[in-house]
Amino acid sequence: MNSSSATSARNLSAFVFDAYGTLFDVHSVAAAAEAAYPGRGAELSRVWRAKQLEYTWLQSLMATQSLPREDFTAVTAHALDYAAAALGVGMDAPQRARLLAAYSVLSPFPDVRGALQALAPRPRWILSNGTLGMLTPLVHAAGLDGLLDGILSVDAADIYKPSPRVYALAVDQLQLPPAQIGFVSSNCWDAIGAKAFGFTTFWINRAGAPVDRHGPAPDAIIASLAELPTV
Repeated sequence: MNSSSATSARNLSAFVFDAYGTLFDVHSVAAAAEAAYPGRGAELSRVWRAKQLEYTWLQSLMATQSLPREDFTAVTAHALDYAAAALGVGMDAPQRARLLAAYSVLSPFPDVRGALQALAPRPRWILSNGTLGMLTPLVHAAGLDGLLDGILSVDAADIYKPSPRVYALAVDQLQLPPAQIGFVSSNCWDAIGAKAFGFTTFWINRAGAPVDRHGPAPDAIIASLAELPTV
């Protein structure tokens, strides 16, 4: 574990988690992609995810009254269409529907349940780019309903992360100072955005990647969620 300050998860009053990539493995869709496109599943999953994130940032910047922000369901579909075109693979309507449906049953990482249990009874919320319509069945399918106190979607702020308006949703819900809220994400850019807002941030760096340079570094960098309760 690396940390930029004396950060302790024990001293925090509540925890807020990113969903996609943090609690749920976005690349578990690779199995469905591989079934559709043998030998190309992992590649499709990587391009799909990269474009999905890129579109959230672009839509936040481009949004106007005449061109409103689309929700994460639409962005995810656009990114899939791009990935299939970029890889030059054909995609009929049933294949597309099956791949999009895979986002409702993403696999939770194996360290999720234990970490959420260990952080109880403190409030544990999701704060995600996803819609409530995407996240609610995902949490239910993973059997995590009883380990989370609720779900916050960026739709309530009408902008995507890392806008401060998104992180403010957690402060409004929990009625706590930002520094008393532990924000947990496997996306470094997200952890940095949350740190800039004022949260105490934990970056789950499963891949051993370098820290992004566009803002203040996360308070703590750990390799898995299993480390979080004992940081």
